[in-house]
Amino acid sequence: MFPCDVQSKTFASKTATLDCVVLAITGCLCCASAIHAQEPETDELRKVNQSVRELIRKVSPSVVQILVTGFAAVEQGQRGNTGVVIGRQRAIGSGFVIDADGYIITNAHVVKGAENIQVVLAPANADTTARSVLAARGTVVPARVVGVASDLDLALLKVEAENLPKLRLATYRDLQQGELVFAFGSPEGLGNSVTMGVVSATARQLDPDSPLVYVQTDAPINPGNSGGPLVNVNGEVVGVNTFILTESGGNEGLGFAIPSTAVSLAYAQLRKYGHIHRGEIGVSLQTITLTLANALKLPRNTGVIISDVLPDSPAEKVGLQIGDVLLSVDGRSANSLPFVAFHFLGRERGDKVHLEVLRQQAQLSFDVPVVRREHEMDQVTALADPAKNLVRPLGIVGIEIEKKIAALLPELRDPYGIVVAARTADSASQVPLETGDVIRAVNGEPMKTLDQLRVTLAKLPPGSSVALQVQRDERLMFVTFTME
Repeated sequence: MFPCDVQSKTFASKTATLDCVVLAITGCLCCASAIHAQEPETDELRKVNQSVRELIRKVSPSVVQILVTGFAAVEQGQRGNTGVVIGRQRAIGSGFVIDADGYIITNAHVVKGAENIQVVLAPANADTTARSVLAARGTVVPARVVGVASDLDLALLKVEAENLPKLRLATYRDLQQGELVFAFGSPEGLGNSVTMGVVSATARQLDPDSPLVYVQTDAPINPGNSGGPLVNVNGEVVGVNTFILTESGGNEGLGFAIPSTAVSLAYAQLRKYGHIHRGEIGVSLQTITLTLANALKLPRNTGVIISDVLPDSPAEKVGLQIGDVLLSVDGRSANSLPFVAFHFLGRERGDKVHLEVLRQQAQLSFDVPVVRREHEMDQVTALADPAKNLVRPLGIVGIEIEKKIAALLPELRDPYGIVVAARTADSASQVPLETGDVIRAVNGEPMKTLDQLRVTLAKLPPGSSVALQVQRDERLMFVTFTME
């Protein structure tokens, strides 16, 4: 073998040069052969890459950015005697279109305490190429809150728009650990962002006595992603991004999303009622732990136990007892508290549930009628007459606060005002009031009766600026608008 060295003798140099050429050609042929052998793998990667791009193009037009202004705690008192400093805040979250008529799902914590909500809709025919993204500008539209389920951390918003591209909810029971998922949203306010990961766990229960479970993912999620969709490879929503576990404040691969089944149940009720109606039978449930099983000498050390039976409830009437171990609900194994809780969430008043329980060593069966826990606003709304209680300029049905109403609303600051019992369709979008708001004053003048409210509004000429002092979620705020 001759080295390719230009300082050798002429003959040797020519021979070596020829050898080098032969080696080079042989090497090129080998490389070409290797490249050719790798082409199928490269093609597969290109197909994966193209599939991801198509998925993003499909999902992105349905994802929105949510801009919220309101009041929140900005500083804790340093001396221990000044309390919390409240200041005006601007927050950014995410959401997605769940209905083409302008209904949008997001987190309850994104809109909590909001005075004003705006939604940035994706531009029509959105493209994800660099030039198109830089040139495109989303449409900013006002939004109002239709309903909130604080315990689920879900909220439903409405914008005045039609034919919006919507996302479908995935079938939660089909979700598998290890599936590829994509988190869409506006992390740190960076709109139209997407990250990729896998489903780390399909049903992560962080508190054994909580009925809530989450989809855990390692897809990077950061502040601002809240309310955005976590989608599968079909572009279906498997969950709503809600929080992360972190020590640094940013993504550490521990993101959590509200499962699609909870979103589906909540959406239907929030749209219809503005809150969640819960079916129940009058029992409290807890997860069985090893310590609890040993202490009470239970027949098994996993599952769900009845920890309370309310007096005069359907459960008490059929004979259920404290200490009964729940085996099944409607024929399905009751191995976890979240399963049982979500099963009842989907049941209506008048339904019956079939329970199998273990009492000592005896297995017993019960058919228990479901009742509905009345929401305080249901009771208030039932007292309203849509014709007599209409306040047309505000687009609401209002109820004067008197002793009976005040008893239903224990968090009132003062025992006067007008409760917003419902909104009307004709002008609801014009004044950003929500069901449950208490109108206390108009331009500084206290309001105690419906007639006073109507007369005060009637005196204001078109174009007048109006500030309603409102109690919402235990806080006082100003809701402003211009008279038409």
